[in-house]
Amino acid sequence: MMLLTPLPRPVLLSTLWIVLLFNYLYCDVLGLYDPAHLVDLETGTLGGGPFTPGKLVAAGVLMQIPIAMVLLARVVRHGLNRWINVGAASVMAAVQVSTLFLGTPPTPVYLFFSAIEITLLLAIVVLAAYWTRSRERAAHDRALAGV
Repeated sequence: MMLLTPLPRPVLLSTLWIVLLFNYLYCDVLGLYDPAHLVDLETGTLGGGPFTPGKLVAAGVLMQIPIAMVLLARVVRHGLNRWINVGAASVMAAVQVSTLFLGTPPTPVYLFFSAIEITLLLAIVVLAAYWTRSRERAAHDRALAGV
């Protein structure tokens, strides 16, 4: 008996990016309840360094990667889709891993969400990298071409 509904690879990848975004968001929301984090924000520091409007913009730009991937995973043709998913997930995984070692030590809730986020990113890399030519891919490409 099959417990999971098989999804077309573009839909599955897009859904994983959505789940990842919810994890990023909820981790940030819960982080606001950490008293030490609130003190850092009030004093204008974060991770041991000054927290500037420029860093806030940089964080927003970084978050545009997974936001864009929700759409791109569904609409880009197979060959390019594979590699932008691998590239975007690799960049985001490298950033996530680096945040565990830079600045102040991570809180338990941050470690919990980071483990989930890194796992999701690795799943995206594997699913995209091993996405082979198939009828599903051909149907997806025909649908994008309007055929």
